[in-house]
Amino acid sequence: MGNIFSISLSLDPIINRCWDCATGQASYICNLEDNLHAFKNEVEELKAIRSDLMSKVRIAEDEQQLKRLDQVGLWLSRAETFLINDADQLIVQSPQHVEKLCMGGCCSRHPRSTHKFGKQIDGILQEVKDLKGKGDFSDVASKPPLPSATERPSEPTVGLESNFNKVWSCLQKEQVGIIGIYGLGGVGKTTLLNQINNKFHDTTHDYHVIWAVASQDRPIERVQEQIAERIGLSNNGWKSIDEKAADIFNVLRKKKFALLLDDIWERFDLTRAGVPLPTQGNGSKVIFTTRRRDVCCQMQPNMDNNIRVECLPPGEAFKLFEEKVGSETLRMHPDICKLAEAVVDECAGLPLALVTIGRAMASMKTPPEWEYAIEVLRQSAASVFPGVGKEMYPKLKFSYDCLPNERFRSCFLYCSLYPEDHPIEKDQLVDCWIGEGLLDEHTNLRNARNQGHYIIGSLIDACLLEKGPSNDSVKMHDVIRDMALWIAGESEKEKFFVKSGVQLKEQPKANKWEEVIRISLMDNQIESLYEILACPNLQTLFLGRNHLEVIISDFFNFMPMLRVLDLSHNSNLRKLSAGIAKLVSLEHLNLSSTGIRKLPVELKALKELKYLNLEWTNHLEMIPQQLISSFSKLQVLKMEGCDCDCSLVLEEMKHLKYLNVLTITFRSASELEKALVFNKFFSCAIEHATLQHFRGSRSLNIFDLANWQHLKSLILLGCMDLEVKIESNVVEGAGCFHSLRFLYLDDCNQLRDASWVIFAPLLQQLLINGCKNLEVVISEEKLREVTKYKANTNLFSKLEVLNLYFLPKMKTIYCHPLPFPQLEKIKILGCRMLKKLPLNSNSAKGKRLVIVGREEWWNDLEWEDEFTRIAFLPSFKSRDL
Repeated sequence: MGNIFSISLSLDPIINRCWDCATGQASYICNLEDNLHAFKNEVEELKAIRSDLMSKVRIAEDEQQLKRLDQVGLWLSRAETFLINDADQLIVQSPQHVEKLCMGGCCSRHPRSTHKFGKQIDGILQEVKDLKGKGDFSDVASKPPLPSATERPSEPTVGLESNFNKVWSCLQKEQVGIIGIYGLGGVGKTTLLNQINNKFHDTTHDYHVIWAVASQDRPIERVQEQIAERIGLSNNGWKSIDEKAADIFNVLRKKKFALLLDDIWERFDLTRAGVPLPTQGNGSKVIFTTRRRDVCCQMQPNMDNNIRVECLPPGEAFKLFEEKVGSETLRMHPDICKLAEAVVDECAGLPLALVTIGRAMASMKTPPEWEYAIEVLRQSAASVFPGVGKEMYPKLKFSYDCLPNERFRSCFLYCSLYPEDHPIEKDQLVDCWIGEGLLDEHTNLRNARNQGHYIIGSLIDACLLEKGPSNDSVKMHDVIRDMALWIAGESEKEKFFVKSGVQLKEQPKANKWEEVIRISLMDNQIESLYEILACPNLQTLFLGRNHLEVIISDFFNFMPMLRVLDLSHNSNLRKLSAGIAKLVSLEHLNLSSTGIRKLPVELKALKELKYLNLEWTNHLEMIPQQLISSFSKLQVLKMEGCDCDCSLVLEEMKHLKYLNVLTITFRSASELEKALVFNKFFSCAIEHATLQHFRGSRSLNIFDLANWQHLKSLILLGCMDLEVKIESNVVEGAGCFHSLRFLYLDDCNQLRDASWVIFAPLLQQLLINGCKNLEVVISEEKLREVTKYKANTNLFSKLEVLNLYFLPKMKTIYCHPLPFPQLEKIKILGCRMLKKLPLNSNSAKGKRLVIVGREEWWNDLEWEDEFTRIAFLPSFKSRDL
């Protein structure tokens, strides 16, 4: 019995557990309907909570630009999993399991599957309850962490690769903190800055990149707002620039940043804006774009770190144009592709013009349409194209609008009178401005000229003018010129009639001559002017570089306001009409390089004349007596290359108390002596002088000419018997040719050397031709003799062009190699004994040196060393003249 009792006691716990298990298992079946009902309710509530939470998240993300919290994202993800993958599926399956229930829901006809389903419902019900309990969030989103760089939209670019590489290379230099990108409006500066920004976005770096656009109005405040937003500063109730700057500074000084600052128009004060100045210590960078070169200099004085974005070369320009016009259009007719090249030429490589005109031409499918478009472009009437007058020109005009005042704007518009691609001599341009009264009233001509050159520099800085082929000239980009003519056409004050360089053969016609204030017909093929122009408001008339033979006497009858008249470079014009005397307001008269044989005495009526140019009038035989002295207001008299007797003119000059500038040719020692004496008593500055076929002396002390302190150009022409000397007793007191830029020696057979050029420290062009006995340019022996005086021992430091022609005895230029830091071109012809150029490895550093010479001379040329030979071989342009 004891044994049996003992066994009974030990079975009770097992039986109890089995009972509990059986009843528990049964509860999944018995409670299935109740659990399903509760489950559906909980799921509906979970969906409602999820929907409300998603609404809050969308508002935070879309409207407040916040980032959802990670825990919120995780909760929504779990809720999505339960609702889509689990809950909804179970609810769909539930009817078939309920149908299997029997005996009032306490049993199932398929107990195993019903039990399993009931267990699933019970388990997920608890999870749904837990998920609901965790779905109550006080905050659903927060400010996102700031990315190192934000990608900016950018179209594919053409031709900016080299500029991009320059900028990116500068960024890698520790010592470079500020980089300027400048250039013409529409040339691609902002596009380049976009590329820099997106390069930061696509690469690994430790910079915090900030993009900001300046504005003409409130530039500092505008940039501060963009920086504050980028670095996560909210508006803290700032009342002043300084308060905002302090907060910006406190954030940025702890970061290594790259500020990309687009489109600044004046020096941007980084410190006042709160931007720490980039240093090697903080490693930060500032890259900015501007249309103004002077702004670059103010922001970054080292111009090596300022990069000019140039217009596209022809190949890349055509590629960009093709992208915009469409290759299908170019293939519509065999002639269109060739015509497209002419259109691209008219755009002169400016991306904005190529894009705008390319889009406008995309619908033109026949050659006649393209031919008409080319004619329109050549007539500077591009505004008829869709988008040009409304999009392109206004964008470019902003540079014009930002010029300091109306004087600068009028001077800029004046430049459009010259033909496309025409180099404009700076002095000639300024003298025209003075003649028309565009500059301030000055006490003397030099101050007026200085103001004119200042304005030219400002226009270059604004990228509205470009440097010309020489330092003494400028040029105007074709599209900028078209824009200037468009402005003049739209203006009520600046009415132009410009048909320069368009191959006119006859005098043109216009509808309203009475409104025109400036006319330019220069650089055409007009032979005669027979029709009278009634132009009561005309102030400038350019007729230069035509084929003029006849101008009727009455042509000038109705131009009472005319102040500037240019008839230059009309070699067939033999006679000047007496009717020119009607121009009672004329101040500027240019007759240079005409075929005029004598000046009419009626010119005495021009009482306001201040500028008279008779240069290179090789046929001018007679100037009436007392004519020159009658121009009592004359300030500039140019007579270099004039064939008349300058002795008589020099006598009359004594009566010209306002004469400031003189250019002249001397043909005898007596004429030169008279000028030297004249110069001692008068303030007149001789700027250009020629000694031609010099008579009366076989010797010239070159330092007699050094007294002409403003001498810019000196020509010795055909002085076959003249020996040029340097007299030491004169050298000590003579100083240097401080202003001399151009020297031309031609057929001077007594010259053995030209060593005195060491006293011209700023010489830019040296041309020597046909001097049969010249052996060396600078003699080392003579150099030793004169260096104890005030000579320039830094030889040829400013020389840009060196031309040596037909010098049969020349053996060397100088015995030792020199750096020639500014040298751009050497041309050698007929110098068979010259076997060595005085170049060293530093010559023309940073420039492309062009060396031109015949093949046989080039092959015999000796180099200073192998390194120099290799350095210059790739740089020459041609071996054959």
